Amino acid sequence: MQAILALEDGRIFRGKGFGAPAERVGEVVFNTALTGYQEIFTDPSYAGQIVVLTNPQIGNYGTTPSDDESTKPYIEGLVVREFSPVSSNWRSTQVTDEYLERNSVPVIADVDTRAIVRHLRANGVMRGVIATFEKDAAVDTDALVAKARSIPKMDGTDLASKVTTKQTYEWSAATERNETGDKLLPAAIDGGREMHVVAYDFGIKQNILRMLARENCRVTVVPATTPASEVLALNPDGVFFSNGPGDPEPLDYAQKNVQELAGKTPMFGICLGHQIFGLALGGKTYKLKFGHHGANHPIKNLETGKVEITSQNHNFAVDPESLDEGNVAITHVNLNDQTVAGLKHKEHPMFSVQYHPEASPGPHDSHYLFKDFRKLMEEWKK
Repeated sequence: MQAILALEDGRIFRGKGFGAPAERVGEVVFNTALTGYQEIFTDPSYAGQIVVLTNPQIGNYGTTPSDDESTKPYIEGLVVREFSPVSSNWRSTQVTDEYLERNSVPVIADVDTRAIVRHLRANGVMRGVIATFEKDAAVDTDALVAKARSIPKMDGTDLASKVTTKQTYEWSAATERNETGDKLLPAAIDGGREMHVVAYDFGIKQNILRMLARENCRVTVVPATTPASEVLALNPDGVFFSNGPGDPEPLDYAQKNVQELAGKTPMFGICLGHQIFGLALGGKTYKLKFGHHGANHPIKNLETGKVEITSQNHNFAVDPESLDEGNVAITHVNLNDQTVAGLKHKEHPMFSVQYHPEASPGPHDSHYLFKDFRKLMEEWKK
């Protein structure tokens, strides 16, 4: 197949087509991670986005169900320099090309991804169309550009309610399995009595559930719009607000839930959950020029002075000038651009971070945050 990536500003990139024969639209972003492409494919935070990967070769270690972060890929399309038609890894159960074709995701390869990334860095993320065709098919590139310009912008769009679970479900240590698929023994899970965590699903990644389970938490996952009163009726030891796609500002229902839960139970938020916390506490959010998408972002913990290398995937950030210093403390800062990377309430037991401490491919510098959440719940119960 042949393939085309058409951007809303008229820039056209041509290459080889892989994956599904399809035409998909979305916001075009780039991710600089060297590994973990399957986790990127299946991260619900990428809903509505076409992803450009900067690592030159993608697909070479295949795919395996144990690397899925959700039940299916959420990316609209994939853009790579070189796409491997074969896989070489003992864990692989399916080559990446077949995996993406089965899940209706088109791929464009043999394009200059460096040129695309430089274009997006200079001009900001933009809407685009990715299309794969038969080799000799005629393609109207002007029509593709027009279609890119016509799709809704991510700003002001509630995507979380589209990717959230439709039904409440449970996840516990008994659900957790090791690399070979065997259930973990209780001794492999950190001690202490079992804690009950209610997790709001705005696009939650499965490794978050695994990390909570390893802290001996039984997790009840609820839909994004579940009222705070129903959550409290479940008698949780703590409440978790997950990652997710889109603009946090339209999620007024989530902001209201944070306000109603504040001071009544410990709370921990990640990524979109962090942005919801910022808005609920009276702050404002804004859209970054090209977002943070990668696995090598340095974050400084202002409370310890230590620097963590983190995985990130977000397009919006909390405005530090909008936060009430009397009630909210900034705990972490992104050293690349000084954006807010973590905050906590000075009175209520609640904290959040803008990055992904659970990152399955790594880095693992920030695993301690799950232990901090458990400690917060334990102290609250005293």
